[in-house]
Amino acid sequence: MMALMVHLKTAAHLRGKGDRIAKVTFRGLSFYSRVAENCDAVAHFNEIFRWPIASRLDGNEMLEIQVYNYSKVFSNRLVGTFCMVLQKVAEEGHLELTDTLIDDNNTSIKTSVTIEIKYQSMDGAVGVWSDGEFLDVPDDRDGMFAFETESLLSSQSHGSGTPPGRTLQGSIPTFRKAGKGVFSAMKLGKIKSSKDDHKKAEEPAVLEMEDLDRKAMRLSGTVDPDTISLASVTAVTTNVSNKRSKPDIKMEPSSGRPVDYQISITVIEARQLIGLNMDPVVCVEVGDEKKYTSMKESTNCPYYNDYFVFDFHVPPDVMFDKIIKISVIHSKNLLRSGTLVGNFKMDVGTVYSQPEHQFYHKWAIMSDPDDITAGCKGYVKCDIAVVGKGDNIKTPHKANETDEDDLEANLLLPEGIPAERQWARFYVKIYRAEGLPKMNTNIMANVKKAFIGENRDLVDPYVQVQFAGQKGKTSVQKSSYEPIWNEQVVFTELFPPLCKRLKVQIRDSDKVNDVAIGTHFVDLRKISNEGDKGFLPTMGPAWVNMYGSTRQYTLMDEHQDLNEGLGEGVSFRARLLISMAVEILDTTSPELMSSTEVQVEGVSNISESATGKMDEFFLFGSFLEATMIDRKIGDKPISFEITIGNYGNQIDGVSKPSSAKKKKKDGESEEEENELIQNSSEDEADEDADLVSVSSTPPMRPVITDRNYFHLPYFDKKPCVYIKSWWQDQRRRLYNSNMMDKIADKLEEGLNDVQEIMKTEKAFPERRLRGVLEELGVGCSRFVILANKDVNQAGRTKLDRERLKSCMREMDSMGQQAKQLRTQVKKNTVRDKLKLVQNFLQKLRFLADEPQHSIPDVFVWMMSNNKRIAYARIPSKDILYSIVDEETGKDCCKVKGVFLKLPGKKGFGPAGWTVQAKLELYLWLGINKQRKDFLSGLPNGFEEVKAAKTGPGLQSIPPVSLVYNMKQVFQLRAHMYQARSLFAADNSGLSDPFARVFFSTHSQVTEVLSETLCPTWDQLLVFDDVELFGEASELRDDPPIIVVELFDQDTVGKAEFIGRTFAKPTIKMCEEYYGPPRFPPQLEYYQIYRGNCTAGELLAAFELLQVGQGGKADLPPLEGSTDSERGTILPVPLGIRPILSRYRIEVLFWGLRDLKRINLAQVDRPRVDIECAGRGVQSVLIQNYKKNPNFSILVKWFEVDLPENELLHPPLNIRVVDCRAFGRYILVGSHAVSSLRRFIYSAPDKASNNWASAAKLMNGYMVLTNGGCQPRSSPSLSSRTLSRPAGDFMVDMDSEHSIRKMDTMVKLDATSDAVVKVDMTEEESDKDKKKKKKKKKGGMEEEEETDERVLDWWSKYFASIETLKESLRAQEVAQAEAEEREDLEIAAEAADIRPDDLILKGFKTKDKSREKRFFKDKKKGQAAEHSERRPVKAKVDELVVYNKELETEYGNFADWLHTFNLYRGKAGDDDEHAQDDDRIVGRFKGSLCMYKLPLSEEITREAGFDPNMGMFQSIPHNDPINVLVRVYVVRATDLHPADINGKADPYIVIKLGKSDVKDKENYISKQLNPVFGKSFDIEATFPMESMLSVSVYDWDLVGTDDLIGETKIDLENRFYSKYRATCGISSKYSVHGYNIWRDPMKPSQILAKLCKDGKIDGPHYGPGGKVKVANRIFQGRTEIEDENGLKKQTEEHLALTVLNHWEEIPRVGWKLVPEHVETRPLLNPDKPGIEQGRIEMWVDMFPMDMPAPGPALDISPRKPKRYELRVIIWNTDEVILEDDDYFTGEKSSDIFVRGWLKGQQEDKQDTDVHYHSLTGEGNFNWRFVFPFDYLMAEEKIVISKKESMFSWDETEYKIPPRLTLQVWDADHFSADDFLGAIELDLNRFPRGAKTAKQCSLDMIRNEHELPTISIFKQKRVKGWWPFVARDENDEMELTGKVEAELHLVTAEEAEKSPVGLGRNEPDPLEKPNRPDTSLMWFLGPLKSIRYFIWHNYRWLILKLLGLVLLLLMLGVFLYSLPGYLVKKMLGA
Repeated sequence: MMALMVHLKTAAHLRGKGDRIAKVTFRGLSFYSRVAENCDAVAHFNEIFRWPIASRLDGNEMLEIQVYNYSKVFSNRLVGTFCMVLQKVAEEGHLELTDTLIDDNNTSIKTSVTIEIKYQSMDGAVGVWSDGEFLDVPDDRDGMFAFETESLLSSQSHGSGTPPGRTLQGSIPTFRKAGKGVFSAMKLGKIKSSKDDHKKAEEPAVLEMEDLDRKAMRLSGTVDPDTISLASVTAVTTNVSNKRSKPDIKMEPSSGRPVDYQISITVIEARQLIGLNMDPVVCVEVGDEKKYTSMKESTNCPYYNDYFVFDFHVPPDVMFDKIIKISVIHSKNLLRSGTLVGNFKMDVGTVYSQPEHQFYHKWAIMSDPDDITAGCKGYVKCDIAVVGKGDNIKTPHKANETDEDDLEANLLLPEGIPAERQWARFYVKIYRAEGLPKMNTNIMANVKKAFIGENRDLVDPYVQVQFAGQKGKTSVQKSSYEPIWNEQVVFTELFPPLCKRLKVQIRDSDKVNDVAIGTHFVDLRKISNEGDKGFLPTMGPAWVNMYGSTRQYTLMDEHQDLNEGLGEGVSFRARLLISMAVEILDTTSPELMSSTEVQVEGVSNISESATGKMDEFFLFGSFLEATMIDRKIGDKPISFEITIGNYGNQIDGVSKPSSAKKKKKDGESEEEENELIQNSSEDEADEDADLVSVSSTPPMRPVITDRNYFHLPYFDKKPCVYIKSWWQDQRRRLYNSNMMDKIADKLEEGLNDVQEIMKTEKAFPERRLRGVLEELGVGCSRFVILANKDVNQAGRTKLDRERLKSCMREMDSMGQQAKQLRTQVKKNTVRDKLKLVQNFLQKLRFLADEPQHSIPDVFVWMMSNNKRIAYARIPSKDILYSIVDEETGKDCCKVKGVFLKLPGKKGFGPAGWTVQAKLELYLWLGINKQRKDFLSGLPNGFEEVKAAKTGPGLQSIPPVSLVYNMKQVFQLRAHMYQARSLFAADNSGLSDPFARVFFSTHSQVTEVLSETLCPTWDQLLVFDDVELFGEASELRDDPPIIVVELFDQDTVGKAEFIGRTFAKPTIKMCEEYYGPPRFPPQLEYYQIYRGNCTAGELLAAFELLQVGQGGKADLPPLEGSTDSERGTILPVPLGIRPILSRYRIEVLFWGLRDLKRINLAQVDRPRVDIECAGRGVQSVLIQNYKKNPNFSILVKWFEVDLPENELLHPPLNIRVVDCRAFGRYILVGSHAVSSLRRFIYSAPDKASNNWASAAKLMNGYMVLTNGGCQPRSSPSLSSRTLSRPAGDFMVDMDSEHSIRKMDTMVKLDATSDAVVKVDMTEEESDKDKKKKKKKKKGGMEEEEETDERVLDWWSKYFASIETLKESLRAQEVAQAEAEEREDLEIAAEAADIRPDDLILKGFKTKDKSREKRFFKDKKKGQAAEHSERRPVKAKVDELVVYNKELETEYGNFADWLHTFNLYRGKAGDDDEHAQDDDRIVGRFKGSLCMYKLPLSEEITREAGFDPNMGMFQSIPHNDPINVLVRVYVVRATDLHPADINGKADPYIVIKLGKSDVKDKENYISKQLNPVFGKSFDIEATFPMESMLSVSVYDWDLVGTDDLIGETKIDLENRFYSKYRATCGISSKYSVHGYNIWRDPMKPSQILAKLCKDGKIDGPHYGPGGKVKVANRIFQGRTEIEDENGLKKQTEEHLALTVLNHWEEIPRVGWKLVPEHVETRPLLNPDKPGIEQGRIEMWVDMFPMDMPAPGPALDISPRKPKRYELRVIIWNTDEVILEDDDYFTGEKSSDIFVRGWLKGQQEDKQDTDVHYHSLTGEGNFNWRFVFPFDYLMAEEKIVISKKESMFSWDETEYKIPPRLTLQVWDADHFSADDFLGAIELDLNRFPRGAKTAKQCSLDMIRNEHELPTISIFKQKRVKGWWPFVARDENDEMELTGKVEAELHLVTAEEAEKSPVGLGRNEPDPLEKPNRPDTSLMWFLGPLKSIRYFIWHNYRWLILKLLGLVLLLLMLGVFLYSLPGYLVKKMLGA
């Protein structure tokens, strides 16, 4: 036997004197030395430790020695650690050395140890080469990167910042092989075997995650069994050795099950639509549903604000593939469909993958599908949100509206997609398919054959491709199982597309209906890469495999969904050869087809070799065990069939006539094949000629295991199967995938460990994370080396090459990042870094998924009676063999536990959870050439049995079965301790659980414990004579898994399944010693799964003990049953069960609420029973539940023995029973408190008395409070913050300095929305006034002072919403700042500065100048700018607006009163307990407090300690109390539409106890964002009526009103809470006006009461505006004004200051609830979990025994103010000329101007016509008058009008105030021509130009840069504005200018000075002085000639005259020329 021996001699140079102990660890097994007592500098241990090891010592394994100072009482203190790599030992076998230790900080210390190590290997030789190392991998045996400094650090040092170049001192440089991080924890502390060296890179090193600081090391040197490790899923599934692979725990396929989705789309407005004077409608289409907005007339920028909701109940995949299409249609009406302007498409998945699953206020770009050259057709602004069950949508408060007008910055596109998308063609080429199934019955075929006389293939396939909402089809190939199409489908779509998946489906064409044969989805993200070195989508030519239902054809296929691509396919259907490419179009080229219709064209055939070289593959499988066969099928013989593609499928496989052709692929004829065989080497030919595949095991009858399950009696004879098949050799793809998958698996395992360590609060999660990162880095670099092989293999596609490049880049950068991150992992950053690393994991999984298939998946079917019963699908890559270890599939050459499940929908729900059969299966798949090793991974000790007809010399034929002649006998001990949080399987809401343990072919059950969800069985199950086949040493490392199933026992019928979990036993071979550290085993928690959901946890331990020659006598003895009652049941033995201590649990019984009827009878006399670990206490009986549901005795307690380890605490059960007549008790409901940790009481620590000291809280949280900031007393923390130091603190609220400080002090924690502002004092605001006045001269007009009288509650509300937005902005800044700090820290780390120095500079800045200096980064810059630019805000007192419920802000008000929901009835199986709400039958209110006995004296000695109340001191009495409840409902937002028109008519209903207030007559018509502004008073008696429900109903004229949504508020918890949520405390005290004090108690009275209740000193009011409470002094104002402006002295301001800072008071301080408005989601029981809108409201409560409160605040909605806008159109200029004169061809225009206010198109007004303007000048002097109602606060115009003639009542719309002016050309006979328009937003429009010349297009183009004005402030404006239109190229052009005057008057002013329309009385305008040209030409012909002709053509006329004269002269000259010539010639 191999062994490693370590002789630990001495430890020297120790400091001080004391006891020392050493711990030596190797391969996760630690031994403790004896304690060296009382030694000085040297400790002589002189002990030898021996590890028997089963696998050869690897040169990079570690030995770790830790030396501790030993203490009997406290935990041992670590002196130092010594780590060494055993490389030299592995080579030489012996080593002695002395070396120094290093301490926690990895610095070397003086202390040294002297040790001697011996290693004796099996054969005596050391360092033998193994086969498998002959690879062409650069082999560097000590590890790839041995000399990188990182790997030189020893295990403790893990990236501790040892400077490079300094290796740790020591006699051997400690190298480590790169394959492994030191800390890959393996929870099951087993020793690992490895067969040969090259396997080692995979095995994680072993680490015991033990908490060193436990008081656990007792003298005996054993480890306290309490140091438990929480084995979650990873524990079981950790790969212990090389022979077994992990089982999959989750059974049920998650996809394919329908879920609820709601898509809400708000179309807000559209802009820049292309087209003249259009009437646009927006159509929103999701999938096949369409909805339309209303039509807006003649506008290019319509404002809709329409909200649409689409509800779906479909599987996620179907949902995310649906297309959302937004189209703009021009002039649609009842009769015509309108013309499409443009549309925008995106799939739902893209929206869902956005943050918060939504796009908010984004602009969608419209493009025209019929004309792709056209460019952008306009923008539509919309919100799109997709809500699944349980998602809640947060509506982001946008910083300010003006940002959104910047279209380019807010486009509706996911991050990273360019704004300018180009058109592209997507080519999908479909070549051919093979292996199609029959799609017709044989009967039909026989009929056909009889008639036609031929035998045809029974399928008519075609391919349909769907993408971005369009479909394309190929032609139909009649009757062909191997159709050849060679066609391509072309889509034209914008690139990058917003649709992620392309669907390719083979369908069978049929006269009746076409059915899908198989479906494949191409994910575009996987076949492209958007990076700068990325590539366009490309794929293939490659085969894609399609899976679906089984291949037998039935008319009604129950699994048809599988063929549509929903759910996991259960059988191979066909494979299809496709390729895909994308070409970006150049839209300028003239020969481009401009339409986007789908085209189908032919393509040329491709060569055979294009997809790779055909090769022969060999698949071998061996069935080692078949157990847990469902009893329904246990009576018939059973066989198993394995198929790959159609190979091996005997029933319904290949639809081929002859079997010979079956082997063939791609048209080789038989002769060729035979020739090939003959020409190959002789013996090979002989072997292979007869190698007929054996694909199924012989049928065998099952044998009974127990009542539920059967097993097949394989025992020592294991059947085998083997299949030969031919595929293209594309293994490289799978190899790369496998490598990435393995890195990912390792990473996932590591991350689970880290989370586990954090969850159980063990030490050093950061070390483990560093280890994980190191492994990741190493894995990545290994990938880069290995992946780059056989690059030029045949059949490599472009995608293969590009993918390889991008994967290598990604992996490389991931490796770098991992190294970098590793240095940044600190104790405090573990959580953040963990998130980052989880992103790595997702990325790895994404990269590993290979889009181009090669070998189809392998299916294992269980057959009975030639029928397929259950299956398992095994991806072929998982079992693919490679000679390089990293590339091998994770299950290849391994034994895997496989669970068979029912196919398709049968596998959903309960049927799918029961295992149909469990196989132990060994599989090997590889190229036939590499076949020699195919048996290498099987457990050793077998002989092969070949098929009968083997001739001579056929050694290499695979065996038909294996016979094992080595057999080991074991005893399994299952220590079943307890389970917790089980699934409720009975109607009572409880279960009667028992556990059934399966191991190999044995099973046993625990006893049934009735009515509990947290059973403690405490039972040991002993399995005797368990026979396992194989070598002993292998079994030791590789035990089979144990399956534990939990059931609920029912009196009738069969037990119901609760869940299952897996475990691996700890194994003891007969020669091993039964003792620490491995035995006795520790209890561990195992996660129980039910389908994909968790269903509880099991606490158990399992050990497997080998029975040797001596029989059972040699095994450790079993203790007999100690309880006489339990009979033969054995308890869990002492060494394993946890150590208990005495606890006392005190229970506060307050009352019961909302108990529902049980068996139709009401609950009348309930009682509560509390039980924990077998002990408990009962409350007193409530005598009459109706009259008073509270308990008369409040506190009771009981004592109980609980484990010392908190993680092992059993749950506490709360049950409510109803006592009926005749002594019957009926269970009402129950609740299990699974973790008691939050109720553990820890005494306040008296010692720490320092102001900034940490307060230690109950929950073990730490909160640091800092002088200036107020600790956010978050309720989840504790009620007891520390006593502060003595001495008084000033909290100065007044001096200027402090205000500055407080003003900028924005609370920066992410959860808060409130900004703490202490308002300025009087003097301060006076200064402000002066400043303002000075500013006025500067020309920038300021708002005049707000007048106190105009302010109302709404001013306060809107100001507060502004503040909320600002605080959100501040949070962004804070986030940016935090990021910056992190960067600083990292930088500091590199430069070795202490990061604290840097942080101080950045973070504690309170004064503004420094703050500004700190705004470096852009995000912050912008936010800062806004705050600088904003005009000085009018001073309005504010309240706090919470954008969530008050409960979430204040921890559900469970500061001392907790609410426990009582459940009854079976738990729903829908996703994670979504249905639990239906099971709630009531609530128990109370609390718990537990503490270890004895308790310290101090607490009980405090003054006023009431022993009856225990820890629950100073709790109010719970007698009934009458309360006035005042509910204020402000408004509701985003309601779910309830009517057909997409709107609702909401009204409010309030219920409390018996009172029910319906506000039906005040419903608000057709509004989804109604403003209610109402308050309701209701009187109630707590506790009977304490649940307030506020619902919004939809009013209907006919029929009943529908509930839109409701919200429920528990008033009782609010009423009694220490946060004082009865009436919010305002920030200011005033006795009149809008901010009047609402509480009947004045601040001073409240303060006095609080001080009295908290038993603290105060308040003492002193002179000079000071007040002292406890030891704090506050300052404030002391004067107050009454209505008449008289000032009086008062203490109220001072008291209020204290109340607003109450949380700073030591010991009793809590944050008191401020005056607020809360936003609550409205929910509808019919659509659980999906928000139906939100309601803003608040509740005040006043006890009736106090003085009555004043009247309710008036919050009724503001009435819009009536205004009149008078627009005078004086002149126009430079209007373009449209008409040609008939006679003169002269350009002119007949100009008129039209105007309207947006939303009131029907009230449009026109000027008269200025005829025949030749210069574009027009004179009008015309007045438009537009009356409108305006809401100042919201900057919206309010319009009430009937929607249509059928509407019952008017609907109110709110629209931004925009004035539209248009210029037109009037025509007599044809329609008028539109020339141009301008739209002015009356709140922000550019100032008009002084003259026409200065007026230009820039006024519109650069609108954002120009100063804007508001008509509501200016009242009167005059100037020139440009008219614009868009030309053909979509450019803006100037089409005219208008001089206008805008005058705004209020309705009253308008009455006083009325004006007439046009030029009418009163106040008429003079007639315009129009020039004569406007006369018609026939009235004055001469005049018009002068005007038209001379005016325009005078130069032309003059030129013509000149020309005529010239011609005359020339004519005369020519005429007279001959005469002269004759004269001259004749000489006359």
